[in-house]
Amino acid sequence: MDAAYYYDLCCKHRGKVVRIYDRSGKEYIGKIANIDKTYVWLEPVHHPPSGFGYGYYGGWGYGWFPIALAAIGGFALGTAFFW
Repeated sequence: MDAAYYYDLCCKHRGKVVRIYDRSGKEYIGKIANIDKTYVWLEPVHHPPSGFGYGYYGGWGYGWFPIALAAIGGFALGTAFFW
């Protein structure tokens, strides 16, 4: 998949909680806050401890963090893993 595919996918799901994997296998969980042609910006979400989401740019930090669209290797909507 290329960056244009993930750009369109992120635009369709803006405002939703997603799980994104980069090509090295690192996992990011957050709500899509913004998208541009280079990055998707996620807003960290607090969720029940389940072992998921630890380790992204300071763990439970505040503020948005960018993920390069070209580095995305996987994408899933968040509703399936919180309920």
